[in-house]
Amino acid sequence: MHLFSSGNRLKKKLLVPSSARWVKTVFCILCVCNISYGQERVTIHDLGDVIKQVLKKKVDSTKPAKKPGIPILPSFGYNPSLGFVIGAKKTTTASVIGVEALYTSKNIITLQARHNVFLPDNRLNFQGNWQVSRFGIVDFGIGSGNARDSKDEFNLDEFPLENSDSSFPITFNYIRLQEKVYVKVAPHFFIGGGININMHKRITDEKLSPTFSTPHFLYSVRNGFSSTDYNANGLLFSLQYNTREHPIRSYGGMYAELTLGTNASWMGSSQRAVQLQYEFRKYWSLSKQRPDKVLAFWHWGSYMVSGKVPYLDLPGTGSDAYYRMGRGYTIGRVKGPSYAFFETEYRFPITANHLLSGVCFVNMQTASDDLGKKIFQFWEPAVGTGLRILFQKQSRSTICIDYAKGRGSSGIFFGLNEAF
Repeated sequence: MHLFSSGNRLKKKLLVPSSARWVKTVFCILCVCNISYGQERVTIHDLGDVIKQVLKKKVDSTKPAKKPGIPILPSFGYNPSLGFVIGAKKTTTASVIGVEALYTSKNIITLQARHNVFLPDNRLNFQGNWQVSRFGIVDFGIGSGNARDSKDEFNLDEFPLENSDSSFPITFNYIRLQEKVYVKVAPHFFIGGGININMHKRITDEKLSPTFSTPHFLYSVRNGFSSTDYNANGLLFSLQYNTREHPIRSYGGMYAELTLGTNASWMGSSQRAVQLQYEFRKYWSLSKQRPDKVLAFWHWGSYMVSGKVPYLDLPGTGSDAYYRMGRGYTIGRVKGPSYAFFETEYRFPITANHLLSGVCFVNMQTASDDLGKKIFQFWEPAVGTGLRILFQKQSRSTICIDYAKGRGSSGIFFGLNEAF
């Protein structure tokens, strides 16, 4: 299992404190810092300003703010990423484009480009996610409730530091092409459609043997899929409503999207299927003096209407575009034909100059399986806290460091920009 062989080496290098002591320490620091600023007007500082101060370069606060540039961040999760935010006029929502090249010590290679681009006056909105990867996940079976019987595992970003007897590593080649185009039909309201191509090739179950069958292999046999390669290709039809005042770090507004997805055999899909997916996000600013003190809510759901979906295409933990859904668990830890996720997050400033802020969050997820387990029958909860470092004040980009604790799973999770 070469893909995951570096876990033990990582574990020896990392000094991981007990989860209870870690949470208590961070909570105390955040609480103390949260009351350390006054109500006076201050200059906003980001990480670039701090670097200039360290290098003795004077920051001229009298100059007008620059337009958002291109923030380049080699993130802690071994994934150097490139992203930028653009906006033409006040009547146009800022667009977000992200490009990522990733190579990990676990031999994962990924090239990925994601975008959410608005044309002037928001007449058209293009959303896309393109990816070519040699990827891998640590699988724990299908449906929720499986974490109840597993021992506590510590994760660094998307992967555990070592594999347990209850985990099933899977590697595969992956090609994804998702592109949607939305047309504005009313204020804040869009109608759109597009294509969704998902191709998994050279799938390898690391623990599969003549005497042992993995959950992926058993599901594939039961539902008529090949266990080594399959496709889930089809069309998307969507409705979107968006009043967020910022696409990266919103202080108010809401976002709602409803999508009907069809896997079609004439497009090369291994089997036909129809799925209904929706997403809802809501943001409340709790202070006029500090609008970045925010209560945020996120709900994401996907339900099987008809047909069957390949194992690695089942909706689950990390199914969102940036793999941020379900902090506390690894990608794909909870998944099934039908899946639902809920999260509430409190975001609060720590320093008066906006450089540091914190979050506290709680989430829960549930999934069905293909053997009779129903969605909402079992839940996998998680709770966490985190630190935000303002990376670029013009675009509100932040470096995110979170600790989350779930049932049978905990870990440190890194990211660029808020989880949602």
